[in-house]
Amino acid sequence: MPTYGPPRLRAKIRGKHTMTRVYLIRHGEAEGNLYRRAQGTYDGRITAKGERQIDALAARFRDVPVDALISSDLSRTLRTAEAITRYHDLPLQRDARLRELDLGPWENVPYGDLHRDDPQQLYNFNNDPARWLVPGAESFAHAEARMRAAVFDAAARYPGRTVVCVSHGTVIRTLLAGLMGIPSAEIRRLPHGDNTAVSLLEIGDDGSVRAAFVNDSSHLPTELSTFARQSWWKDAKSADLNNVSFRRFSPEKYPKKYCEYYEKTWLAVHGSLDGFHAPLYLASAIQHEKACPDALVSIVRQDGEAVGLIELDTERGAVDGWGWICLCFVEEPVRRKLLGVHLIGHAVSVFRALGRSAVRLSVFEGNAGALRFYETCGFRVVGGTPGVSGRLLVMEKEL
Repeated sequence: MPTYGPPRLRAKIRGKHTMTRVYLIRHGEAEGNLYRRAQGTYDGRITAKGERQIDALAARFRDVPVDALISSDLSRTLRTAEAITRYHDLPLQRDARLRELDLGPWENVPYGDLHRDDPQQLYNFNNDPARWLVPGAESFAHAEARMRAAVFDAAARYPGRTVVCVSHGTVIRTLLAGLMGIPSAEIRRLPHGDNTAVSLLEIGDDGSVRAAFVNDSSHLPTELSTFARQSWWKDAKSADLNNVSFRRFSPEKYPKKYCEYYEKTWLAVHGSLDGFHAPLYLASAIQHEKACPDALVSIVRQDGEAVGLIELDTERGAVDGWGWICLCFVEEPVRRKLLGVHLIGHAVSVFRALGRSAVRLSVFEGNAGALRFYETCGFRVVGGTPGVSGRLLVMEKEL
């Protein structure tokens, strides 16, 4: 990795010190934020809620003078940066130094899996980053140095003016902590910022820095806040039971459990077991597992309870570039608790790695709750087909 030296600010106007305003903006909600997967340099898409957050951000900056716009080169920041261009005719500059921390082997891993497999390092990541050590990953010290260089270089190029830098939550927090003199072991004094949170630095050409405000998300109503539905960020002791871990599921080894899941799903959709043929679905599931070891996985909460299952057919649609979700099941007592999105996140991860451009599934057109859920996850209706108890809608999510 390259090294970054101390920034130099030498710009002056008529012999007087100048002050440059630099807004640091975290990107809108992206797939990793919704699916609760580590997304350092993993290039996930902005979610539907993230798009609405970006709308609110654009309105906030409508009347704020901006002279330059610089963004990380990842898609979630580039999309967020477009909020500024709605009301400001500015070129969008890219700077890879504004990227999120490179998480190495943690990239795209569910946080629940990290909590299960490496709880101490996950604790360090959020509470004492100088002690975070994952072989193959970037260090927090390196990330702070490149962020500092990027921000101070921008201030030097636009002395006395206003610059917007669109970046990522972890590296913004790391930079702010360094500039504010907050020790690693005390970083909880500086909370995580919500999606599209805004911080403002005032940088003098003599190298002085003042944080006018940090992590301000006042432009977001509660219904648009990502953090409003999560608890992990509140304090070091907060445990979020919605951060599930994943476990491969073998229908051949556990046929009874598989058929039980499928039967519950069928009943919820059709209201009866008419047309349900367990041996047929079990045989298909066994073939799906043989084709792809990750075709069937269950989600397990941090309290050890298995609460859902997803089944993928990695061969169906392969020629046309899409993947198929056969089954997406969450136990009734924990439905409407955002657990189903983790299953969708697994499907997105598997099919994107296979090079597919979309993922599809079918939903009974009378199942209003399921339709709302899949629409929230970014699916749209692209067709329909007759079903046992009514018309099935084919829905698709672009990858």
